[in-house]
Amino acid sequence: VQLQASGGGLAQPGGSLRLSCAASGTILSINVMGWYRQAPGKQRELVATITNGGSTNYADSVKGRFTISRENAKSTVYLQMNNLKPEDTANYYCYAEIRSWTGSHNFWGQGTQVTVSS
Repeated sequence: VQLQASGGGLAQPGGSLRLSCAASGTILSINVMGWYRQAPGKQRELVATITNGGSTNYADSVKGRFTISRENAKSTVYLQMNNLKPEDTANYYCYAEIRSWTGSHNFWGQGTQVTVSS
């Protein structure tokens, strides 16, 4: 099983970016999918998560600006980021709790860099 993230890049303050992360491999089911981020010199922190039923959870710092969604048929999670701020600059990692034939495991994507700067 692999998670492949894409969509990072450079945005101006107030701009938008959309991240995608697709899971591939032998997957029986996916429970929670989400995004974390890590800025230089800081610990990795939760950005947002979404369950297979569609329940969402957001960090206070992104509420009202970021929206997490998923397409279960494509095993893909998205993060729409609007009104970006310089403090959103970080490496963003997708995450998924995946059940395969070997059991349930947590998987991480490779990270995609988001830079917010004028």
